[in-house]
Parts: sequence; C-alpha cells; structure tokens
Amino acid sequence: MAKKMTVDQELCVGCGVCAGLCPDVFEMQDDGKAKVVSKNDCDHNEAINNCPVGAIETENI
Repeated sequence: MAKKMTVDQELCVGCGVCAGLCPDVFEMQDDGKAKVVSKNDCDHNEAINNCPVGAIETENI
C-alpha cells in the first residue's frame, strides 16, 4: 500500500533534519519550514523518527 507523507506546518520548527536525511523528498521553504516535494524513496521512518516535533505524518493512499 502506498503512503503519502505530509509536514504539519503548524508543528514544523524548520530544523531541517528531514531535508538533511531525504533531500530529494523534503525541501526547506522560504518561510523556513519543510515541505514534501517528491515521492522519491528514502528512509521515511528515519525522517519521521528524527523530527524533533513530530511534524512528519504519513497516511495510506
């Protein structure tokens, strides 16, 4: 089953950990917060587990 990742903009503090771990998937925006920009493969669990505020979410699609 495919998963869709999102970044909760209310929670994101812009630390950049997700973009550092998966630069093809996450991008830092002008406001300093992360955004999912691709469905490319990366270790999603590592990005989710290392987000200090739990802003990365997945849902089955």
